[in-house]
Amino acid sequence: MAGNTFGDIFKISTFGESHGKAIGVILDGCPSNIEIDEAFIQSELDKRRPGQSKITTQRKESDTAQILSGVFEGKSTGTPIAIIIPNEDQRSKDYSHISDKYRPSHADYTYQMKYGIRDYRGGGRSSARETAARVAAGAVAKLFLKKHGIEIFAHVSGVGDIEAPNVDSSNLNTLLETRESNIVRCADPATAQEMIAFIDGVRKDGDTVGGRISTIIRHVPVGLGEPVFDKLHADLAKAMMSINAVHGFEYGSGFEGSRLRGTAHNDIFTHEDDKVITRTNYSGGIQGGISNGMDITFRVAFKPVATIMRDQQTLNQAGEETTISGKGRHDPCVVPRAVIIVEAMAALVIADHLLKQQAYR
Repeated sequence: MAGNTFGDIFKISTFGESHGKAIGVILDGCPSNIEIDEAFIQSELDKRRPGQSKITTQRKESDTAQILSGVFEGKSTGTPIAIIIPNEDQRSKDYSHISDKYRPSHADYTYQMKYGIRDYRGGGRSSARETAARVAAGAVAKLFLKKHGIEIFAHVSGVGDIEAPNVDSSNLNTLLETRESNIVRCADPATAQEMIAFIDGVRKDGDTVGGRISTIIRHVPVGLGEPVFDKLHADLAKAMMSINAVHGFEYGSGFEGSRLRGTAHNDIFTHEDDKVITRTNYSGGIQGGISNGMDITFRVAFKPVATIMRDQQTLNQAGEETTISGKGRHDPCVVPRAVIIVEAMAALVIADHLLKQQAYR
């Protein structure tokens, strides 16, 4: 199986399955002498772990990270950093009823056709459980970016038809505190309560719902990204689209920008404290595929979780029509736990491009 590695210099390879002994990641290319705060890495994993509220899956995993290599006396050595996260609460029997059935909108059919074999226990390698390994690696990337003053913040800005108003992003620490004060991870308290009630109602109906996550990356230097195939926003898009259940990506003005005229959409250059800035930021901090020093902004859209607690029609491996029942422990809405995954993938992209830019100098 190809496609388990992401990045060029700051590179990760993840491994493991949802119901195997463990999942993990090997991070290669991390510079030496980066302070590896294990408590911070664990705190990031805690934001993604299952079983944290009534609107997430009730699978109980501590997601305890174990660093096996690449760190000495609390600092990176420049050698590969290996991290494993043991699986503790597998219930493979929850999936025995689908051993020969294809779950609607899952990877079951395509996986079987491609490889001729599949691990039906939670989707195996295609399970969103794999993203815990990305979060661990992304936490290391954040520690590297912190040395360069780069900040990343994401929050749930939409669930179903509910949209949060634009929040004041002048103080990301305040937004982070607000986000973590509610179980849906929305930075607007009033909207958060509306979202929570809505998701809980969907859960009780045995159904699921999708949502949106908005992200801001601050203090990115000018010059990250390449002008043709390795555009910064293209790599961010690939990173986000690689996350389970993601169906859309837009940066800056996104699709709404297509409604404007150039006279309204162009970002006019000006000076502020001897620094070149733009009066507006419809470009989302990226122009010509290269960062321009303004805040990088983007949104990611997640589909409704495919597993619903209702009977559905499907086919089995023999091509026969059959009924499939929703069982097991699943999220009614994935976005509260996906916030930290989005941040992790963004950190990996920015760290990789930052090292590429440093190689030019």
